[in-house]
Amino acid sequence: MAENLEYYKVFYYAAKYGSLTAAASELSISQPAVSQALKQLEGSLGAKLFVRASRGIRLTPEGEVLYEYVKKGYEQMLLGERKLAAMLQLEYGELKIGASDMTLKYYLLPLLQRYHEQFPGIKVTVTNAPTPETLALLGQGKIDFGVVSTPIAGEAGLHLKAVRKIEDVFVAGRKFIQYKNRMLDFGELEGLPLISLEGNTSTRHFMDAFLEQNGVKLHPEFELATSDMIVQFALRNLGVGSVVRDFAAEYLEDGRLFELRFNKMIPKREICVVTNGEDLVSRAAQEFLKMICFEADVKAGKEI
Repeated sequence: MAENLEYYKVFYYAAKYGSLTAAASELSISQPAVSQALKQLEGSLGAKLFVRASRGIRLTPEGEVLYEYVKKGYEQMLLGERKLAAMLQLEYGELKIGASDMTLKYYLLPLLQRYHEQFPGIKVTVTNAPTPETLALLGQGKIDFGVVSTPIAGEAGLHLKAVRKIEDVFVAGRKFIQYKNRMLDFGELEGLPLISLEGNTSTRHFMDAFLEQNGVKLHPEFELATSDMIVQFALRNLGVGSVVRDFAAEYLEDGRLFELRFNKMIPKREICVVTNGEDLVSRAAQEFLKMICFEADVKAGKEI
């Protein structure tokens, strides 16, 4: 079968045009080469496929049966080639990203807007999930890459690029005004009603680990699914919220919330792009990764 594929290509064009000359012109080969290929195919199949007609050639009954199948298969291959070319030109394709609420809202959105404006034919799918779930999706090959926040467990075999710094803070409303402008010890958090993310997030893992290193064990009064909801609970004076600063920035600026101060700095974390290796991702994903890396290098002041 494999050695006959080129013969089938000649057969397809000869049958399509009903002319050896037209087939030769389409394939950019000589007419004798077309005739020889058809004879080879007929010999391998043990059937006559063409007869001469008043104008060119026409299919035999056996040739007509074969042509119906060859036509479908060859035209599907041509369609596949066109689709592949469109993917390589970024006119068609799919970009699959995994991201948490924070990385999507405060990092990815403007990049996705620019990418969509530049490549409107690319379908973009964003799976919104915490960092551990995003890493699991990456391992299963269900996303091209993840945009996650540190800490990241199980980094072996992963490619990480840090793209932005983030800060964790504790925020509160007017009910807790007595703590404003005071320098606190982390141990004092144990006496406050706390609002935090649920356990299966990198943010919660980081904060729990950091406070335990400082001899503090927290038992939040509210555990919520999103940081936006933590801010809303804090605005309603339901407790002290543990969030990444970006989520509370608007309310810290207008004074509806304030940031608690401590006698020790909470280490900054990073938003990272994580892949299994760029050679495994689609052309659409490679282009978006290039955009991310360029943006990160510009912000870091590297020479481009």
